Amino acid sequence: MSKEYEKATPGFLVWRLSMKWRTAVDRAVAPLGLTHAQYSLTASLYGMQRAGERPSQRRLADRTGLEPLYVSKLARSLESAGLIERTRDPRDPRAVQLALTEQGRDTTRQAIKVVQGLLEQLLAPLGGLDSPRTREFSAELATLLDAPLDPLAGISESDKEQS
Repeated sequence: MSKEYEKATPGFLVWRLSMKWRTAVDRAVAPLGLTHAQYSLTASLYGMQRAGERPSQRRLADRTGLEPLYVSKLARSLESAGLIERTRDPRDPRAVQLALTEQGRDTTRQAIKVVQGLLEQLLAPLGGLDSPRTREFSAELATLLDAPLDPLAGISESDKEQS
C-alpha cells in the first residue's frame, strides 16, 4: 500500500478508487462521444439486450444504480445522438422501453473494448483479470454492494426530526 493511503479509511479508499475509475473511463470513452455515465447505461443496455431483454428506463436504473430521473435524462441525450431508441411499453403506457440502435451497438462494442483495456490495467497489480486475488477482490466488493445502507441509522430520533 502506498504511504499516502496507509491511514486512509476504507470509505475514503472506495471513494478515491471510484473517482479514479470514473475519470479514466470518462477520458477513454470521450473520443466515442460518451461520458462514463452514458457508457454505464449503454454497456448495461447492451448486456441486457444480448440476454433478450428490452428493459424499461426503471429496470435499467435498477441495474446501473443510477437514479431513474438521471437515466431518463441520459436516455434522452443518447436518443438525440442516435444511439438508443425510446418507445412506450405496450403493456404499461407509463413505462419507456430502451433499445440500442445499430449505431449504439457499434459504439458500445468499441467502448467496451476500451474499458476492458482499462480494467486490465487497473487489475494488473492484483495479478490480472483472472487472478485469484481479483476474484477475491470482486467477491469482497459484491459483499459490500449487497450490504444495506441506511443514511439515518445510528442517528437519534430527535436528530432525525431536526434534519
